[in-house]
Amino acid sequence: MIHGFIRACAVSPALRVADCTYNARMTIEAMQRAAKSGVQLAVFPELGLTGYTCGDLFLQQPLQKAAEAALCEILDASRELDLVALVGLPVAVSGKLYNCAAVLCHGQLLGLVPKTHLPNYGEFYERRHFCPAPRVTQSVPFAGQMTPFGTKLLFRCASMPAFTLAAEVCEDLWAPLPPSTAHALAGATVIANLSASDETVGKADYRRQLVSQQSARLLCAYLYADAGHGESTTDMVFAAHDLICENGVLLAESKPFACGYACTELDLERMLAERCRNTTFEPLDDREYWVVDFDLPLRRLKLTRPVSPTPFVPADDAARAERCELILEMQADGLAKRIEHAHAKTAVIGISGGLDSCLALLVAVRAMKRLARPMTDILAATMPCFGTTHRTRSNAQLLCELLGVQFCEIPIAGTVRSHFADIGQSEDVHDVTYENGQARVRTLTLMDLANRTGGIVIGTGDLSELALGWATYNGDHMSMYGVNAGVPKTLVRHIVRYEAESAQSEELSSVLLDILATPVSPELLPADENGEIAQQTESLVGPYELHDFYLYYVLRFGFSPAKIYRLAQRALSERYSNEVLLHWLKNFYRRFFQQQFKRSCLPDGPKVGSVTLSPRGDWRMPSDACASAWQAELDTLSVEG
Repeated sequence: MIHGFIRACAVSPALRVADCTYNARMTIEAMQRAAKSGVQLAVFPELGLTGYTCGDLFLQQPLQKAAEAALCEILDASRELDLVALVGLPVAVSGKLYNCAAVLCHGQLLGLVPKTHLPNYGEFYERRHFCPAPRVTQSVPFAGQMTPFGTKLLFRCASMPAFTLAAEVCEDLWAPLPPSTAHALAGATVIANLSASDETVGKADYRRQLVSQQSARLLCAYLYADAGHGESTTDMVFAAHDLICENGVLLAESKPFACGYACTELDLERMLAERCRNTTFEPLDDREYWVVDFDLPLRRLKLTRPVSPTPFVPADDAARAERCELILEMQADGLAKRIEHAHAKTAVIGISGGLDSCLALLVAVRAMKRLARPMTDILAATMPCFGTTHRTRSNAQLLCELLGVQFCEIPIAGTVRSHFADIGQSEDVHDVTYENGQARVRTLTLMDLANRTGGIVIGTGDLSELALGWATYNGDHMSMYGVNAGVPKTLVRHIVRYEAESAQSEELSSVLLDILATPVSPELLPADENGEIAQQTESLVGPYELHDFYLYYVLRFGFSPAKIYRLAQRALSERYSNEVLLHWLKNFYRRFFQQQFKRSCLPDGPKVGSVTLSPRGDWRMPSDACASAWQAELDTLSVEG
């Protein structure tokens, strides 16, 4: 439960219809196994203590009493278990029978939540036996305890209030306005659904979509425990299709007719972060709700939930290709609009033979096609200087020739030397002035080219570089429109690869692949003795794979450094040691805070994802903000994890 994680399961034990003693034993054994494996929340199926398919036996007092006695056994067994469990059973209150979810922890019956929406169609005739949930919450005696009874119940963990639980029962989710909607708006971060959904062709997909979408709408975790083997098969079968979703993402499920057990960790801090930034998620007046507190010990869980090492890049080939194509279209449309609005005669791009300028050029080609203009309206300039290598220079020219754009070479070494002489900078001193002087001359050249040709300068810097401040202020930092400003470096690679794989000629594909294979470098320092790139960006600022991972969780959820470090260990430990992860995490925060002044005056550029650094939109941060709170937490972290 540290960092907002709890381990939860939806489990469907085997049962016998109307054999409450057997069903209680199976439930207790499942709870004990779950607790032993670190589970803190276990959800069982609808009417699991009796079986959902008892029919008119529900109206028999012996079955009702047997179910209550079974719950007493489970309560007694739960005293030593550090988990919350929800089990289903019929409950008689004031002469009426209700289909209920019993919520229990450490031997205490925390509450009884009756089903609100009762089906009365097909094979389901619940209104024959049960009454819908009453409107008013009350205290009732049951299983030897006084307990809250009603739908407006929230169960809150005292040691971690982010864990606030509510329940609904099966058909409640299928209703036009599920009770879980009000539960979430009242503060529930976890919804448990005790269900007995029979299996028919196509229903599993529908059920999966329903649970996933409800978790997305409510910005919550949603656990769905389905009835399974042992229910009567007189007219239908039950598949134990258990599901766990979180904000629209399916985290775990049991295959229908398989094990009947789904287990994973829920990230409740993530849900609270989503709600904080979502202005349409408006809290409900919760005065009608009863809040029942329980307590569980805080513990550090070993994470088993999937954590992508590349949160910006889909792992699935088809999804990745779809995202690459969409981003290219978004970039091209934004650039086409800007060219059209500015009445620009040319789109001027500094082409280096590197990844970012390559992507910007590919986007410009698409934009010109969209505007039905010739490719020669794109003016690509390469500006070799002290660090330019033959490989990048050749790739830059070949790429332009294959795309049919204008290409020119403007050596800038003479201008840079003249400028160095003006300011008293020695060419033998390879310091920041030496590097930035070249970058600013390149930008000056591009700006003047744009003026001379009636065009606009297309910026090439990407989102990752902006986060780290890896740009020369008033150098490559500046343009008239930055098409890559919303694209992280890890995704730039995949977009260029996507274009290489779909290229119309082998020559174009080959040069794009060689650009991909070229080390990332600004080429502002002289090449090595073999004429190869000596200045490699990732050896200086760190692997972009790590920085993009950190960037995603810092901006998207506002997580603490300790939690991001832990997620990085889960996702990237096979490739990086803890020492490396922690070193570059500290580096990321240092640069991110120090370099905000560059982001405060960024050119326009299209937003393509949920993480962006535009000072006009999604990221508004003072340039002189203090990083002490983050630094203090970073100082407490160790390589031991």
